[in-house]
Amino acid sequence: MNNSNIPIIKHIPDFLDYCEIEKGLSDNTQKNYSRYLKKFTDWLLLTEKKDLLPHQLTPEIVWDYRLYLARHKDEKNKTLSKLTQNYYLIALRSLLSFFSDKDIISLPADKIKLSKEANKEKNVKFLTLEQIEKLLLAPNTETMSGLRDRAILESLFSTGLRIAELVALNKEQFKSIENKEDLELSVIGKGNHPRTVYFSKRALDWVKKYLKTRGDDEKALFINYRSKTASEARLTPRSIERIVKKYATLANIPFFTTPHTLRHSYATDLLGQGVDLRTIQEFLGHRNIATTQIYTHVTNKRLRDVHRQFHSGKDMKN
Repeated sequence: MNNSNIPIIKHIPDFLDYCEIEKGLSDNTQKNYSRYLKKFTDWLLLTEKKDLLPHQLTPEIVWDYRLYLARHKDEKNKTLSKLTQNYYLIALRSLLSFFSDKDIISLPADKIKLSKEANKEKNVKFLTLEQIEKLLLAPNTETMSGLRDRAILESLFSTGLRIAELVALNKEQFKSIENKEDLELSVIGKGNHPRTVYFSKRALDWVKKYLKTRGDDEKALFINYRSKTASEARLTPRSIERIVKKYATLANIPFFTTPHTLRHSYATDLLGQGVDLRTIQEFLGHRNIATTQIYTHVTNKRLRDVHRQFHSGKDMKN
């Protein structure tokens, strides 16, 4: 059958397989694409376009879909933010790129423009070094769980690891650290792309202390001491989130603090210390430098505030 004569809706399962097999995208990315494209599918059904073919998708139809996204209200009767609307459009653009890759005639992906206003909505939340220190000191390291949690917090801030990357760490990766001052470790990041992360002396010292309390045969680096079976031993991303929230509350630091906040804080601190953006991109494992550039908005604002405070000219005589 000529793939060009298959409705767009029926191409979506093949597109999701393509994301997994040929693009190597993570399960979460695939799930997000599936969810975002479901809204497009629902809209096609709603507007009686379920049989729309790839080559029949016109800029006018895309515009109508954009209007639908802009006016759509969620269960709380709120419209979608510009940033969220962009996510739906990015998924549609990726589908069009798939068509191009498979020589299926359709609208070029670059014909779908994203809202520039969405960039203004990005709000990178990070902690100051003083707040980070309060958080790191919050666990009671006299207990086994507190020692583990201190090692988790120190590792997150030292490495900029994503939560899934932290959860995936195994004891085996730390078997020869006793005489090391710091550690370079290879991890598999988003989209199955490998990168190197760096444990500082301070972070590694806490991991060493934590591992000395481990007399079990569990594979995972960070485990749940209350687990009943080996399959439940590895801490889950949700568990890590709860741990960070717990100590954020104890340390009396901002309520928005999550594992990803520590990643943001790590990147913001590096940039504030003068590390160039390309290097930070490698540290974070971003595929696109544009993703890393969100941190320049943060540091630019800090520089502006410093300039206003110390070089505004308000104290100069006329």
